[in-house]
Amino acid sequence: MENKFGKVYFSLFGFWVLAFGIAELIIGIAGRSLTWGILEISGGFLLWRGFILFFAGLFYLSSVKNLADIHQLAKVVMASIMIWIIAGMKIFSMIAESIPGGEGGGWINTWEGFLSTYSPPYTPALILFPFSLVTIYYIYAGK
Repeated sequence: MENKFGKVYFSLFGFWVLAFGIAELIIGIAGRSLTWGILEISGGFLLWRGFILFFAGLFYLSSVKNLADIHQLAKVVMASIMIWIIAGMKIFSMIAESIPGGEGGGWINTWEGFLSTYSPPYTPALILFPFSLVTIYYIYAGK
């Protein structure tokens, strides 16, 4: 049962990661940006993030055939780490942007300005990040 759930989960999740990667690649090649609801696809490293998410989605999708095999689980872990690196970079940039004060403020941001930095829209990697944490369960379940 556990292996079947993992196959379905990582198949669907891999599809979404691949779709976000393709979307970032297309929008990056076109030189545009997209903001829709809580999703924002823009930035200087849009093509690189697109490539990383595209290949992470391929790794997820290629690993679901035999998820119990250690080599296939390694693909899932590698794909998740790729998402974690992109999301971690965005989280770090959000923290770094929230500390200094604005143009009219002082050296340190106000409480309202600090919290407003963490409001939506978010990049696809930040949206995918919590769903990629399921990988940790499969790492410990394999022991």
